[in-house]
Amino acid sequence: MQIGFVGLGRMGGNMTRRLAAGGHAVVAWDRNADAVRAAANAGVTGASSIDDLIAQLPAPRAIWVMVPAGDPTEDTVNSLATRLAAGDTVIDGGNTHFKDDVRRARTLAAHGIEYLDVGTSGGVWGLERGYCLMIGGAANAVDRLMPLFRTLAPPNGVLHCGPAGAGHFVKMIHNGIEYGLMQSYAEGFDILRNANSPSLPEDHRYTFDLAAIADVWRHGSVVSSWLLDLAALALREDPQLERFTGSVGDSGEGRWTVAAAIDEEVRADVLTTALFTRFRSRRDHTFAEKLLSALRAQFGGHAEPR
Repeated sequence: MQIGFVGLGRMGGNMTRRLAAGGHAVVAWDRNADAVRAAANAGVTGASSIDDLIAQLPAPRAIWVMVPAGDPTEDTVNSLATRLAAGDTVIDGGNTHFKDDVRRARTLAAHGIEYLDVGTSGGVWGLERGYCLMIGGAANAVDRLMPLFRTLAPPNGVLHCGPAGAGHFVKMIHNGIEYGLMQSYAEGFDILRNANSPSLPEDHRYTFDLAAIADVWRHGSVVSSWLLDLAALALREDPQLERFTGSVGDSGEGRWTVAAAIDEEVRADVLTTALFTRFRSRRDHTFAEKLLSALRAQFGGHAEPR
């Protein structure tokens, strides 16, 4: 299939490479000309502008938007809305708030343009492992573009979750849960690290190899997971996590998850605490927060906030 791509950042660039390797014809544009040239070297056709990208795609067009959430995505979708025609499809694969998806889908539908929201998980490892895709929007558009989604995803890694906004709602909760899982690992390893504290009786003190513990838990343990794999990798690379300050960022979905829980009057104690811990980390840092930063760097290439 043919697809246009706007945004060639940490995830977008790798996604175009995976699509091209899977036999799809990809035309891509990014404000960064170097990113476009790098994609072209991997079998992607570069475009010099959004207009050039659209001109290179036969109708009906499908254009995937993979730019930062908020104004960059809003501006890109609005720009496409004035240029595309009835029957075309806009796909937002970023971390958009689901309420914005509902609004955009309604606006584009007035012009006959389909809108799909695709929650995308896989981070910087997705090129090799594939991306878990959670899709919202009309079933006919999802079915038409399913060959693209199946190329991006590992086996059984695609789900049409429901109408507009449903994909990003599911991804929002996915990321909220991720906060809680990461916090659990971080706290547990912090307790292990402090097991030789002078406040303990001498015969109750232990000095543990945290990387070795993380590695053994990866094999047959009930707490094994990809996040634990990444924790083991981070601890092998930097046992004291010295390159991290422990100031932990949040990219929005955790806040939205807690807001959704409030709207639904659902308890979310762990997820809320995990979010608030990230706020506190920007004032006083612990080893647990260094591990949270290390995990975010491992799976998504996220840098610590200044």
